[in-house]
Amino acid sequence: MSIGFILLIVSGVLILFGAGQRVLDRLRLTDREAILFIALIIAGGFLPDISLSQTFAFNVGGALIPLGLCVYLIVKADTFWEKARSVLAALLTGVAVFALGQALPADPAEMVIDPTLAYGIAGGLIAYVFGRSRRCAFIAGTLGVMLANLASWGYANGQGAGQRLVLGGAGGFDVIVIAGLLAVMLAELVGEIIERVKRGRQKPTREFVNGDFVRREQR
Repeated sequence: MSIGFILLIVSGVLILFGAGQRVLDRLRLTDREAILFIALIIAGGFLPDISLSQTFAFNVGGALIPLGLCVYLIVKADTFWEKARSVLAALLTGVAVFALGQALPADPAEMVIDPTLAYGIAGGLIAYVFGRSRRCAFIAGTLGVMLANLASWGYANGQGAGQRLVLGGAGGFDVIVIAGLLAVMLAELVGEIIERVKRGRQKPTREFVNGDFVRREQR
């Protein structure tokens, strides 16, 4: 079982036990919706790839369902600016991951760590930088990696390589899952730290005087 499937199963179990509620709230997803999308991604990952041409195909669980989830999250965004920021973050992430792919060795054997982990972690970090919020970071990580894969495929074929791409298939599935989950986890972690720091700097509005709590006068 690949790391992508393991991460999705672990995420689903955590959601069933009530963990990650804050993240889901920020994503505007209910527990049932999150579990449904995870189940669809896992089930779709075992379906045969769908070929659109001799050089391009896509996996239902690795590409179609995550794409649908990103569109769903964008549509549910509260403001036009949040929708536009999500799309822009995904585009910027795609460009950055594509550029990284051109800079890294083409031969996986020449890389220090497994390419799946390398691109997944890099995609998640880059997506968080551009996305910042939980929703934007997740969309940027998931959609950005897919855009980078498409760009790499188009560039290679433009050079006459005749490269075949299965979007969201095999290792691509793991990269998309790692990037999306890592991006939203970073956004949640950093957001929580910032919120705690802000709360710590606020002066208490009540104080204990003569055996009772009274409102502190603001100076």
